[in-house]
Amino acid sequence: MENANYLFGICGSPRKQGTEFAIQYALNYAAEKFGFETEFWSVRNKKINFCVNCDYCIREKKGCINKDDMEDLYSKLEAAKFLLIGTPIFQGNLSGQLKTVMDRCRAMVAKNPNVFKDKVGAALAVGGDRSGGQEIAIRSILDFYQQNHVISVSGGAFGANLGASLWSKDKGKAGVETDEDGLRTIRKVIKRLAEFKNRY
Repeated sequence: MENANYLFGICGSPRKQGTEFAIQYALNYAAEKFGFETEFWSVRNKKINFCVNCDYCIREKKGCINKDDMEDLYSKLEAAKFLLIGTPIFQGNLSGQLKTVMDRCRAMVAKNPNVFKDKVGAALAVGGDRSGGQEIAIRSILDFYQQNHVISVSGGAFGANLGASLWSKDKGKAGVETDEDGLRTIRKVIKRLAEFKNRY
């Protein structure tokens, strides 16, 4: 059953560095400032098989034929009302690990076409360069929301137009921790998410 106060954060980085710090920062801020119940999940050290478009999920309506660490993620995604998905920038876009997670969510939608409907989602991206592909990656996450009937939000104009964008300066966590502009975009995004807490 969906929890109207539950914000679930997904980190699409295989490393314990800048993106993981940014997601944890966002979740902590959401809990302390706005009273969200939060949970963190990372692709790091997880076994996640590729979707191979076998259509088992379409035919059987029983979820995915693969039995791996996505099984735990499916139940968390179903329970959450709010989603925050974050990615490091790999070759100017989101990580391959996160793309695989998104692809595998097809099984959830095949089983229940309304599983994501009216959830509220935001996006976050961390790049080694200031303009290294963050907005492209954020748009990929927002496209995932759009396709699956998730209401997508951003931090709004003047700083967080599409979502939270951070610059690690290729220093991992140490770089993100000192990116005050980037951390400000996180706070703007979380504030906007909080405005939806009592709407649905």
